[in-house]
Amino acid sequence: MSISREKAVGLLHRYIKNPNMLSHCYASEAVLQALATRLGRDREKWGLAGLLHDLDVELVAGDMYTHGKETARILAEHGVDEEIIDAVRMHNETSSGEKRTKEFQHALAAGETITGMIVATTLVYPDKKVVSVKPGSVIKRMKEAKFAASVRRENIMECEKIGIPLQEFVEISLKAMAGIHDQIGL
Repeated sequence: MSISREKAVGLLHRYIKNPNMLSHCYASEAVLQALATRLGRDREKWGLAGLLHDLDVELVAGDMYTHGKETARILAEHGVDEEIIDAVRMHNETSSGEKRTKEFQHALAAGETITGMIVATTLVYPDKKVVSVKPGSVIKRMKEAKFAASVRRENIMECEKIGIPLQEFVEISLKAMAGIHDQIGL
């Protein structure tokens, strides 16, 4: 692998200070690892893409027209695998100006986006614990346009482009996030 997880975590903490953003990155890592396992792909590679995909979000102040480009540059400087860089660059189509076409690209876009819907759903549960959240609740909330309005449902639905139906995708993602609930504070 081009970069160790330890070095990747160091980069993450160097560039991202917001605790919620850090939790999002760790949740994305867990979801991408679970998707890789489900699809028989490289767990470490997919996990690193999830962990590092938002590295530049604070550098570019959330500007969706540049978000991803700086991360790609930083990752290239650190010798990160080209497939990871490509998936990271393509997770934000606004910045890349291209449409996602590869499995890894779709997986990262869907996997990192579902974490936001799961967090939002968790926060309306009385105990605010991800282990309590049911897949049906997440799917129901996805249909409510005003709920977590900034979460792009079309990105989540890219799970179908990697051959995983929405119900199963939500189950996999919830289980992955529940596995690190202490680390993400839910």
